[in-house]
Amino acid sequence: MNTTPDPVDPLDVDLQAEIDAALGHASLEDLVFEETPQPTGGKRPRRDGIIVAVRDREALIEFGPKLQGVCSVDQFDEPPTVGARDTFIIDREDRDSGILFCSRRGGVQKAQWDTIEIGQIIEARCTGTNTGGLEMDVAGHAAFMPAGHVELHHVPDLSIFTGQKMPCEVIELDRQRNRMVLSRRAMLEAQRAEAKDTLLETLEVGQTLDAVVTRIQPYGAFADIGGIDGLIHVSELSWERIDDPGKILKVGEAVRVQVLSIDVENDPPRIALGMKQLMADPLHAAMAGFNEGDVVEGTVTKIADFGAFVELSKGVDGLAHISELSHDRVKKVSDVVKVGQKVTVKVLSIDPNTRRIALSMKQAGGDGGQDFDRGEDPMIAKLKAKFGDRELKGGIG
Repeated sequence: MNTTPDPVDPLDVDLQAEIDAALGHASLEDLVFEETPQPTGGKRPRRDGIIVAVRDREALIEFGPKLQGVCSVDQFDEPPTVGARDTFIIDREDRDSGILFCSRRGGVQKAQWDTIEIGQIIEARCTGTNTGGLEMDVAGHAAFMPAGHVELHHVPDLSIFTGQKMPCEVIELDRQRNRMVLSRRAMLEAQRAEAKDTLLETLEVGQTLDAVVTRIQPYGAFADIGGIDGLIHVSELSWERIDDPGKILKVGEAVRVQVLSIDVENDPPRIALGMKQLMADPLHAAMAGFNEGDVVEGTVTKIADFGAFVELSKGVDGLAHISELSHDRVKKVSDVVKVGQKVTVKVLSIDPNTRRIALSMKQAGGDGGQDFDRGEDPMIAKLKAKFGDRELKGGIG
């Protein structure tokens, strides 16, 4: 039935301009492509129809009394049977006859050069790459796929597609010039749009999913979980502190994530993801070396208004609250301890869930030189604090 001339449906203006700029009048082998084309995108309509006849490798479909279509039998997993009902994707409409050219979701037609048409989903093989995209082979004829039409996200190294067969949409065809332009992105976007609604219906907090990194920002990385992008905040990438997400992730990288929160009130929905939740927390193993009631030595690593952080071992810090620094009332933490100072502390509590260890200096057993003005007799230090240095000197001996 493929007797109609090549369609001349106009492409998106921007896309056509960029393809022309890429191809020009040169051959595909001489192509030099610098710009990234904009995706055409779009969700193709679907209709339920009944197969009424099978002729010459094509199934005739009836959608209504005055609406008919055709679909290649190569689109079916099993030979189509008359009377069977199926759902078809409408690729395009022939303007003269009004017949709808259809395909089935997931169906890929084996390409035959004489019957290829714009809008058709065909199988093509990548034979190599150039500066602008992929060099493709379709039924023994050279074709081109712009880099921006290969994937939904930027692919740094296109050579990974060399040798692969993939379903593609024909977006430009000129048999006289032996020129054909293919797109994989338009088809992927349509599949992504269809998958989005299904995904939202089944998505739950706590789920573990496969994802692909699509974009990296200073505050985290966005990852596609199958139709929707979620954000892996920088604090959720690893148990270790990460300053630059780009140092541990790359665009296009496959990762395993856990769903942390879902906000469907926004459009697009906001999905929070985490990677560290699927990794063993090294702090838990380190915490196992300590028990409540232990008296240990540590080093003050940080001072805050509310207390001092003490490193008990590499990567394991505890907090000695200001109220646990001394038996005396402490106004300023820095009056009692300094960063880098060695101190003796007692482990009051260990909470692996919050990753917190509570410590006490005053309960570690005696002042041990941990009162005000280290190195001075504790009684003298207390008298100084009460009477002042001058009065103290005048009242002794």
